Amino acid sequence: MNERDTGLRSRLVDVGVELVTAEGVQALSLREIARRAGVSHGAPRRYFPTHLELLSAIARRGFEELAGRGVAALGDGTAGPREQIATLGHVYLEFALTNRGMHELMFRHDLLESNELGLRDASLPIFALLVDLVGRARPDADARLVAGALLANLYGLAQLWTWGSLQLTTEADDFVPLLRTALDAHLGSEGR
Repeated sequence: MNERDTGLRSRLVDVGVELVTAEGVQALSLREIARRAGVSHGAPRRYFPTHLELLSAIARRGFEELAGRGVAALGDGTAGPREQIATLGHVYLEFALTNRGMHELMFRHDLLESNELGLRDASLPIFALLVDLVGRARPDADARLVAGALLANLYGLAQLWTWGSLQLTTEADDFVPLLRTALDAHLGSEGR
């Protein structure tokens, strides 16, 4: 691929990221991305033979951004595993709540199903870090299962917070107490 092709491919993904951020997953049609990128409606097919491949490239950017935020928040990594998990949980929830469209796109099973689309390369390292930290915090448990359950819990917290359900039912005005409770449920209380 020459420099011009690489630039257009990147621009299509950039436009997709902007579109999903501003308008959500439902706005991500090939035609709309092409229009906003200033190219013909058939041009994206040259770089992304299927709509799924373009969506995958956009979602990959979300995973890269989330991973970058997580690494930055962890700093030198000298905090204990539970504190690092709490930091990652907070970063995840902040990302999910401020990037709702991207968050939804990133966890679409139909995109993650095929390793040919490259999303596993972007998503699995984040999960592997969580598994490692959970393993150190809970050496008595199957770290992959606990990490999976915790991730599902955080995803649910993000969705229910977005919809206003948790604020209504818990009268919470911040997700931090819910995050602490989820950590206690999966990792045991801090005094453990």
